[in-house]
Amino acid sequence: GPPLVESGGGSVQTGESLQLSCTTDSLVFTSCAMGWYRRPSGKEREMVSMITTTGVATYADSVKDRFVISRNHRDKTVSLEMTNMKSDDTAVYYCAIDCDSAYDSGGYYGKYWGRGTQVTVSA
Repeated sequence: GPPLVESGGGSVQTGESLQLSCTTDSLVFTSCAMGWYRRPSGKEREMVSMITTTGVATYADSVKDRFVISRNHRDKTVSLEMTNMKSDDTAVYYCAIDCDSAYDSGGYYGKYWGRGTQVTVSA
């Protein structure tokens, strides 16, 4: 699969903040949308936030106004700043990429996910 290195995650209390980061290589970073999905325990994986190569961001309704996604071109990293966290944010978070050109991305087409990192929010 594509090189996706996730960092961040862990345990926080409600109202606190946490940051997730995902680093990849130049080809993937410049040709694929990147972002985060999550899978709460016992539920389906859901989109949290994605950002295109041109910086257009989308958010799930449940995280709008609390989470901010950003791209760092120098580090080839996409970060998700999560603030005012709630217990419903508890989940395994997966870095995600969505590539629409295998030629430009180095051979990747469609959606791929990282290994995942646990985020736990407790009262």
